[in-house]
Amino acid sequence: MMNSDFSSWAAAHQSRFETVLRELLPQPQIAPQRLHQAMRYAVLDGGKRVRPLLAFAAGELAGADVMRVNIASAAVELIHAYSLVHDDMPCMDDDVLRRGKPTCHVEYDEATALLVGDALQSLAFGLLAEHRLSDDAGLQLEMIKLLANASGSRGMAGGQAIDLASVGKSLSLPELENMHIHKTGALIRAAVLLGAQCGTVTQAQLARLDHYGKCIGLAFQVVDDVLDTEADTATLGKTAGKDAEHDKPTYVTLLGVAAARAMAQQLHREALDSLAEFGGGALRLRELADFIVLRAF
Repeated sequence: MMNSDFSSWAAAHQSRFETVLRELLPQPQIAPQRLHQAMRYAVLDGGKRVRPLLAFAAGELAGADVMRVNIASAAVELIHAYSLVHDDMPCMDDDVLRRGKPTCHVEYDEATALLVGDALQSLAFGLLAEHRLSDDAGLQLEMIKLLANASGSRGMAGGQAIDLASVGKSLSLPELENMHIHKTGALIRAAVLLGAQCGTVTQAQLARLDHYGKCIGLAFQVVDDVLDTEADTATLGKTAGKDAEHDKPTYVTLLGVAAARAMAQQLHREALDSLAEFGGGALRLRELADFIVLRAF
């Protein structure tokens, strides 16, 4: 359970960030209207905004200007939203429900959904180039590179390619971890690092935050696999049992529910250990680790 202070912090950021997204996305009356409406449909009014919350928490730790973190968070969330739109399409996971409403290609059409993903990705990098995130131009270029790597063939897109190639196959635990370090973990790690880099951190501190992000990114996927097995569609906001139906390798199919839960708890402990040196400044990151992992308990 979330404590009330964390719940209030998260709710305040989620509400404020929704306004940020509404302002940064193209307005629905601007041509091409249908595409812009579909982009807003895919992004707004849905999801827990875990990645932005991680960025805001890391930004607070690093003393970052929240206006800068707004942009970094929006870029990460737009990449995430585009990946969901594409993942749900018939050529990928072929799903009809996302965040409790029809998927983008169902609400609009497949061609529009494809363009929505393309446009959201372009918008994400446009935001990072247009707004000042750091007083050091070289660091800002590194931040853009970081998100590009986390999104591309060595990150999220590569992980999805491994996922598609693994349907019906048995993967070892290291192989499964490698897939999810890329597919799910890369963007979560990027959210933490980008939030921190909007402020001031040392390279040693950044390395510890990266390890935290890696552990939480893996734990997020382990917990998702458990919930896909045990929770219902209404609770998840997406079709329950889809992984089993598609014969996808998961932590539950490989380890069983009990061992998958134990793995999530171990990753949770490692994530918290990574934050030890930060003291009270990492409170929100610790609470987010609890929020991400304890959903399955």
